[in-house]
Amino acid sequence: MSTSVQSGASVGDLLRKWRQHRRLSQLDLSIQADISTRHLSFVETGRSVPSRDMVLLLAEELDMPLRERNQLLVAAGYAPIYPENTLDSPPMAAVRDAVRQVLTGHEPYPAVAVDRYWNMVDSNGSIAIMLDGVAPQLLEPPVNALRLSLHPDGMAPHIINLGEWRGHLLSRLRRQVEQTADPKLVALLDELTALPCDDEVPAIELPGPGDVLVPLRMRHPDGDLSFFSTVTTFGTPLDITIAELVLEAFYPADTATAKILRGEVA
Repeated sequence: MSTSVQSGASVGDLLRKWRQHRRLSQLDLSIQADISTRHLSFVETGRSVPSRDMVLLLAEELDMPLRERNQLLVAAGYAPIYPENTLDSPPMAAVRDAVRQVLTGHEPYPAVAVDRYWNMVDSNGSIAIMLDGVAPQLLEPPVNALRLSLHPDGMAPHIINLGEWRGHLLSRLRRQVEQTADPKLVALLDELTALPCDDEVPAIELPGPGDVLVPLRMRHPDGDLSFFSTVTTFGTPLDITIAELVLEAFYPADTATAKILRGEVA
């Protein structure tokens, strides 16, 4: 489902699409928003023009991302209220510094920051250990972290548990598609799903012997590497760029990996 505001798309059309996408009936949404089902029906059919507060209330109850809330406001005839500053703009200086501090502070372990579409916007120097042997064209901006991971010219040939890791990443992307209904993410999911993979991709993530997290296991000249990762987002975003920014930090999952990352291997 595309949530872009196209010519002729009304606020009622978008609300109905989002309500259906969230698998809610008109009764369900009206109860959540504490409004009458009749009023919601009138809004969806165009018989009633919602106030700006009503648009924002319904967007909140539908758990719409900030980008899509702006689109809903525009469709209803109101100005968008959530700014979208580029990360290199002056208003984002504090955020930019915070991201850089987190990434640098995580060294000697790899860490990366990505936007909504998994394009890398920053990383620390330690990420280089994961990129050894990657084709140069995949490292040309914008670098897509998922394509980099799963492409046969990228990290994929060096990932020992490629099927398991592929299943994990595609599962994350599917959940993001479910959350945002973004057609660009749908296209990315289709592209990545079509990439070749000789390993079996599990339909359900199940732990292996001794696993408590989904590991990323990679071949390296100094020895096999094993990582687990954590994901960080900003807790109170009011800017679209900040709301869509994700920091992923990788940690050594065993002592051997930690030694290699710290340069303690002779």
